[in-house]
Amino acid sequence: MSLRYRVGSGPFDAENLSIERTAGGTPVTATPWHRLTCAVGALCEAETLQLSGVSVASDHRGHTGTGFAAGFEGTGSSVSADIDVSTAGGYQLGLRYANSRGGDGRTEPRTLTLSVDGGERQTVTLPTTADWDTWGLVTESLQLGAGHHTLALTRTASDSGDVNLDSVALVRPGDPYPPVSATAVPDCRFGVSCEAESSRIGGTAVSATDHAGYAGTGFVAELNQGASLSTHVVGVPADGVYTLRVRYANGTGGDGRHEDRTATVGASGATSTLTFPATKDWDDWQTASAPVALKAGANDISLNCPDAASCHVNADTVSVARPEAAAPPPHVALGGYRRGLDGVNGGSPVATTPGLLNEDGWYLLDDTSSALYDTAARKVTQRPGHGGTPYQDGYVFGFGHDYKQALADLAALTGPPALLPRWAYGVWYSEYIDRTAADYEDRILPAFRSEGVPLDVLVTDTDFKAVNSWSGWEMDPAKFPDPQGFFDWSASQGLHNTLNVHPSILASDPQFAQAQATAKGRLSKGGCAGGASVQDNCHTFDFGDPDQLRAYLDLHRTMDRQGNDFWWLDWCCDASQSSLPGVTPDAWINQQYAAAVPGRGFVLSRAYGSLQAGGYSGQQALPTGPWADKRTTVHFTGDTSSTWGVLRQEVGYTPGESAATGMAAITHDIGGHNDTTGLTGSETYTDGGRLRTTYKLPDDLYARWVQFGAFQPIDRLHSNHSDRLPWQYGTAARRSADKFLNLRENLVPYTYSLAEEAHRTGVPIVRPAYLEYPDEPRAYDVADSEYFYGSDVLVAPVTTPGDSATTSVWFPPGRWTDYFTGKSYAGGTTQDITTGLDSMPVFVRAGGILPTRTHDVAHDDREALTDVTLTVSAGASGAYRLYEDDGAAEPRSATTRIRYRETGSRHTVSISAVKGSYPGQAGKRRWTLRFLGGEAPARVAADGARLSPDAYRWDGETGTLTVTLPRHSVRTPVTVTYQ
Repeated sequence: MSLRYRVGSGPFDAENLSIERTAGGTPVTATPWHRLTCAVGALCEAETLQLSGVSVASDHRGHTGTGFAAGFEGTGSSVSADIDVSTAGGYQLGLRYANSRGGDGRTEPRTLTLSVDGGERQTVTLPTTADWDTWGLVTESLQLGAGHHTLALTRTASDSGDVNLDSVALVRPGDPYPPVSATAVPDCRFGVSCEAESSRIGGTAVSATDHAGYAGTGFVAELNQGASLSTHVVGVPADGVYTLRVRYANGTGGDGRHEDRTATVGASGATSTLTFPATKDWDDWQTASAPVALKAGANDISLNCPDAASCHVNADTVSVARPEAAAPPPHVALGGYRRGLDGVNGGSPVATTPGLLNEDGWYLLDDTSSALYDTAARKVTQRPGHGGTPYQDGYVFGFGHDYKQALADLAALTGPPALLPRWAYGVWYSEYIDRTAADYEDRILPAFRSEGVPLDVLVTDTDFKAVNSWSGWEMDPAKFPDPQGFFDWSASQGLHNTLNVHPSILASDPQFAQAQATAKGRLSKGGCAGGASVQDNCHTFDFGDPDQLRAYLDLHRTMDRQGNDFWWLDWCCDASQSSLPGVTPDAWINQQYAAAVPGRGFVLSRAYGSLQAGGYSGQQALPTGPWADKRTTVHFTGDTSSTWGVLRQEVGYTPGESAATGMAAITHDIGGHNDTTGLTGSETYTDGGRLRTTYKLPDDLYARWVQFGAFQPIDRLHSNHSDRLPWQYGTAARRSADKFLNLRENLVPYTYSLAEEAHRTGVPIVRPAYLEYPDEPRAYDVADSEYFYGSDVLVAPVTTPGDSATTSVWFPPGRWTDYFTGKSYAGGTTQDITTGLDSMPVFVRAGGILPTRTHDVAHDDREALTDVTLTVSAGASGAYRLYEDDGAAEPRSATTRIRYRETGSRHTVSISAVKGSYPGQAGKRRWTLRFLGGEAPARVAADGARLSPDAYRWDGETGTLTVTLPRHSVRTPVTVTYQ
C-alpha cells in the first residue's frame, strides 16, 4: 500500500491525499481524509463538522441533511467548522438551531460561546423555539481576515447549552441564510468510491442504516419523486466521457412494485438516464453504470427523481472513473460498535458504527480531537491550540486481508485489551430484583451448590442502596445488616462481588456533605433520573474536574475496603460528564475505575460515549474513537428484549464488535433483560406496595441462550425480574443449563489463555470467521450466524425454537469434528446440524487442542488446575499454549506447550514441562487426552511404554479415544502415542 500526499498543498483532503493498494485482490484507490471546508455562502450541516462531546441525532423533524448535532449537555461540548475567507472584512455567522424543554426540565434562552481561531470569545444567545421540531435562526457579526479560520461553538462552564444545532453558514452582511441547494459537501475524487450519504441530498431523501451490507456509515434512502443526490467530483483528468457508477439496492418499493427503476443524471449541463435493475431485496447491493460527459477538474453530478415512477432505490456509493477501469470497491465495514443494545427487540438489523476492519483493507484512525492518556501519570494531555491553524493527526492502517495484524497494530497504538482476573471468565449471576445478604447466603448459593452448578461472581443491582435505590451510596442495613460480614462470607465461598452504581447523589444522602466539600462546592444540581421530585435534591459530577472526580471516587471507598471487588457503572452518566476536551465520559470514568482498583482493575459498563456523547445505546460515532474502553471495560450491552431475534443478533454482534474495536470482554444479558413472554415465573417480590411475580422464558429459549453464553467472553445471567436459574425451568432445559454452565466453568483454562492471547496480540477471544479465513467469501456471509472461540473452535449457536432444532453451518477448509458427538465434517461444505436441548453445534478444527477441567468445580477461585482434559481433533497436526498466572498486575506466570502430530497411522501428543511458576500453582497434574474423530487404536503408549487397556477407552459410536494418565509433576514432559 502506498500513501501519497501532494507536498505543500495544505490540510489533508480528497484532492491531495490518497492511498493505493495494488496487491491482494482488486486494486484499491481511496481518499482517507474527507475534511470539509465551508466556503462563504455555503450551508454547512452540523453533523458533518468536527464534534466533541456532542452526538449526531435525527429524532426530530424539520432538520436538513442527515441529522443534527444534539445536546451540548456537558461542559466542553463543541462543534468546530473550517472556514475559508477570500477577502478580509465583516461577515455574519448564522446558526440554525432548536431550543425547547431541556434535560434539566427548563425552557429558557440558552447560551453557547463562539470563538475564532481559539481567540477572543463572545456569547451567543439562542432564544426558545416552539418545540424540538421547530428551528430558529440567530446571527452573530464577525470581523475576519483573509485566509483560513476555525470557528468553534462551545458550551463553557458559564453557558447553559442544551440545544440542538442543525447547520451553520458564514455569509456577507445582508445576504440570506443559504438554502439546502447550497450545502457544502466533501469532495469525491475521480476513481474513488464515495459515500452517497456524504453527498448533497434533497427532497424526500434521507440517510438510513436499516439494511445490511452498506459501505461507510449508511446509505441514502427515500429517493422518491422530487428527491435528489448531488456529488462534487474533483480531479477529472480531462474533458471527456467517463463512467458513473452507483452502488444501489432496488427491492419492493413503497408503491408495491419490484421492477427496474430509472433516474436522471445531470452533469456539465447535459442529462442522461441511469437504469437500476431490480435486486433480490433491500440487502442485495448491485452496481448500475452510465456514461457521463465531464469537464476537466471539478464537476457536480446530480441524480434526480423527476416523477413518481423514477428512483425508488437506495443509493450507497457513487464513483466516476475511466470506462476501462474496474469499479472501485466500496469501503464496507466488517463488524461495528455501538454503546449498547438497549431497546433492541430482534426485529430490524442492529445498526453499528464502522470500526477498524473494512473489506477493502484500509482504515483511517482520525485522532485529531482525542486527548492523549499518560498511563504512568494517569492523566490526559490536551492537544495544543495551534493558534487556530489547520491541524490533523491520524493513522492510516493498510492491512489488506491481514486482519489479525491490523488488530495487533491497533493494540500497539492504543493499548491492548485488558486481561481480567481469571475468575471473571467463569459464571456470573445477576438479576434486577431486590436481593439481600440473606437471599444470597441462605437460598441462592445453597441452590447453586445443591444443583452442582458453578458460580464465580455475584452482581447486585441498584436496589441494595439506602436513602435512594438509584443514587444512594450506602448499603441498606435492612438488606445488608453487616456488609463486612457479607463480603467476608462471599470470599470464603470463592465468590467475587460487584455492586451497581449511578453517577449522581442526593443532597439527603449521608455522604453528600463530604462529597460536596471534597468537590469544593462544585457538584451540579439536577439532571438526574427519577422525575421532578428528585431533580431539586440531586447532584451530578464533572469527572474532568479533579476535585469532583476525587469526591466521586471517595464515595466508593467504604465498600471497596469492606471487600467489593469491582463496580458496575450503570447508565453513565445521568448529567455527570467530563469537561476534559478530547475525552468521552464513558472512557474517562471507566479508566478511573480501572486505575482505582489494585492489580487488574476493570469496570462493568457501557462503552463508547455517554448519554451526552453518543446517546443511551445508539451507534453514533465518537470523535475520540472507541479505542480506549477495551483497556478498562467489560462492555455490557444493555437492556435488550427476551426474544429469539435478539439472541440471533447477539451471535453476530460479539465477534463484530471485537473485530471493529479490539474489545475482548463483551457481555450480553444471558436470557435478555425485558420480558416479552408473560410466562409466570417462580419468585414473588414487592413493587410499589404490590406483590408481583417474576416472569420466565420458554424452556427452549432459556436453554439455547445459556448454551450461547458458555461460548462468550463473559457469561453473565441477567434479567429484569425474570427467572434465570436452571432449577426454575423444566427437566430438559434444567439439565441443559446445568451441563453448559459447568462446561463454561470447565472452559476457563482455555478462555483465560485466549484472554491472555488477546492482551498480548490484540486478537480477541470471539472472532468472526473472516478473521480466521479472510480469503474465503463464505466466511463473510456467515458472520451473523457462527463464529470462532479462539482459532480452533467453531461455534454456531442455535437461534430457532423447538426442543430439537436444525442449524445451517458452513465449515471452512479442512476437517471439523463435533465436540459433543465426535462426528466429522469436510471443510468447504455447508451442512444442516440437528441438536436437542442437550447439545449445540460446536466443532474443533483438525489439529485443534482444547483444554478443559476434567471435573466440575463450584468456582474457579482457589481451585488449582490439577486435572486437565485435552480434547484433540484428529485429521491434522496442531499446537497449543496453555497460560496460567497468579492474577497480579505484573503476573508471575507459567506456560505449557502442547503439540499434536500425525504421521501415517501414528498419533502423538507431546506435553512440555511447564515453563515458569506462580504462587498456588499445581505441582502435579493428571492429564486426560480425548481424541476426536480417530480410528480404533491398536496400541496406546505413554513415554514409549505400552498402556494397559484400563488406562484408555475407545468409543466406536463417537469415534473417541480417551486416555487417562497418572498424576505427575508439571515439571515432567509427557508423550502419548497411539496407532
